[in-house]
Amino acid sequence: MSVTARLFAPLLSAPATPLITHYDDVLGSRIELSRATVANWAAKTANWLRDELDVEVGSPVSVALPSHWQTVGVLLGAWWCGAHVVADPAGATVAFIGPDGSAPGAESVAVVALDPLGRGLSGEAPDGGLDYLVESRIFGDDFIAYDQVPGDAPAFHGFTVDDLISLAATRASALNIGAGDRVLSTLDWSTSDGLTDGLLSVLSAGASLVQCSNVDVAALPKRRESERTTVELLRP
Repeated sequence: MSVTARLFAPLLSAPATPLITHYDDVLGSRIELSRATVANWAAKTANWLRDELDVEVGSPVSVALPSHWQTVGVLLGAWWCGAHVVADPAGATVAFIGPDGSAPGAESVAVVALDPLGRGLSGEAPDGGLDYLVESRIFGDDFIAYDQVPGDAPAFHGFTVDDLISLAATRASALNIGAGDRVLSTLDWSTSDGLTDGLLSVLSAGASLVQCSNVDVAALPKRRESERTTVELLRP
């Protein structure tokens, strides 16, 4: 089974539980998504990637996005259809970028608006790219996998599905993250260590994430109090 089926699907037994609370201190925004809402975003993404952009098991999909609530849907959707998430857009079947990014050499480019309310781009996508939020929104809220994703399929920067699942569980234990925890994090997901500790370990433990982007360090004490966080993963 895919990373998403093994790591995230079991959490849907409690669909209303918050999965991610995302703060952006530059925009002054806060948004909280339940497990069910994230599942809908992931399913729409997976259906779009597979049915529209021909992503198959093992297809390279580049993700150059910040630690953001929309990135969760992108990653889980890509893994759900068996994609190999890579750093280099060159040769990628699809490359996900932010509104100011670029993806030379990718077959298709998906531009993620990163709007706090989930709106699409305010204008046309740059360089012939596709507006991810607009394009994927029309696809179904449920994803049915046609192809089995084997455990030895590449999943992230060369790590296999089995590697990633095992590593996520190991790191959750090492970081003392449990099912009832609220994890305050400022980690960057662009590296294997950052993604494993900052997102996958939280999913593996069945915890919830309070992710702070463009963080104002002075605001963290208030976040701890208001969000009742119990574990911290702070970037040095």
